[in-house]
Amino acid sequence: MTRVQTTRLLPQAYRPLFAHADFRRLLPALAASDLGDGMSVVAVAWLAIEIAPPGQSGMLLGAALAAYALPGAAGALLFGRWLRRLPAGRLLAADSRIRAVLLGCVPLAWAAGVLHPVLYVALLAGSSVLHAWGNAGRYSLLAQILPPDQRLAANALVSSSVSASIVVGPALAGFLAAVIAPAWLIGLDALSFAVLAAQVGRLRGVAAGQDGKGGTGEEATTATPVDADRSAAGLRLLRTQPELLGVLALTWFFNFLYGPAEVALPLHVTDDLHAGAGLLGLHWTLFGAGAVLGGLAAGALQRFPLWPVTLGIVAGWGLALVPFGLGAPAAVTLACFTLGGLIYGPFTALSYTLFQERTPAASLTTVLAARSAALLTAGPVGTALGGPLIALLGPRQVLAASGIATVALAVIGAAVRVWGLRRVRTTSVV
Repeated sequence: MTRVQTTRLLPQAYRPLFAHADFRRLLPALAASDLGDGMSVVAVAWLAIEIAPPGQSGMLLGAALAAYALPGAAGALLFGRWLRRLPAGRLLAADSRIRAVLLGCVPLAWAAGVLHPVLYVALLAGSSVLHAWGNAGRYSLLAQILPPDQRLAANALVSSSVSASIVVGPALAGFLAAVIAPAWLIGLDALSFAVLAAQVGRLRGVAAGQDGKGGTGEEATTATPVDADRSAAGLRLLRTQPELLGVLALTWFFNFLYGPAEVALPLHVTDDLHAGAGLLGLHWTLFGAGAVLGGLAAGALQRFPLWPVTLGIVAGWGLALVPFGLGAPAAVTLACFTLGGLIYGPFTALSYTLFQERTPAASLTTVLAARSAALLTAGPVGTALGGPLIALLGPRQVLAASGIATVALAVIGAAVRVWGLRRVRTTSVV
């Protein structure tokens, strides 16, 4: 089948994208790196369990997962002074090369028998230090190589690749882990980023910071993942908006309480269910499938009051984790994780919608920059806490505790919301 025939199979909105040679080169490489990261959801955790000293698997697992995310949050905040002026293509290529080299060292060190836990965590941390900037460069690069009327379709297509990787990647990793060691799965992730770096370098003038006509246009520089000046101004504005502060606090604690569950699940599969990487991959695949369906359903939820729906999502995710602590069999935990993904799916869209509805249009970008700066730490900090909690309580108990604490968060959020509404009514009457 020719390229023209293949393009005709696509919806009308996406067909013009493939008339651009640069986009045709970039999209498969982006999809490959997304798939590699999807496999690493299982591989990073499974390798940590394999190389951990006896009795320290929880600690190393928490450290490995935190190292795979937290340095990227720090890099977004610390390196803005030096990186915000780099061209988008160069920034994406730099992140891809760093990830390719350092992740590629993991299977080499494992094969040589020198993959010490400290070295493993250090390699993961180094590989992620520019990842927030690489992600910003990805979307800035799309804006650079495509005309304005095609950017929405391109963003949707690239975002769909990320969502699909959450579904396909863990399942593929679970299947391959029965054949090859998880270290080689991380090697495949490294290879995918090497391909992405090479493809970015092939784009016509983009990697050098030129626009499509050979000049150095304004769009050649990438957007800052978290602009420090805008974040500070946004935080000052948020202090005058108690409702938005409430949304931000709810989202931060929701992401924070999710972190220990991410660490506990692999150990629950190995220690409590006595199963392998295939079952872990299946859990994440079903969660991803549920999250995709839930995200697509977010539009229908706009007919309901957004605050109650948001609090209901928080409580629903927490309830989905509670059966893990009751010793439920794998079939039940798989169903719970699928339902949890379905419930969780709309949360991000609804959270953004609350900010959009409650923020003046002139201040929206500033407030959203502050939101991003505040939330960058929530998940990684929760993940880092997961290791010590598992060592103290055990994986099954940590999953249950995460669920119960999340339900409590929803109850507290509802109580604060009711109190705030009553206070507003009382003030209005007076």
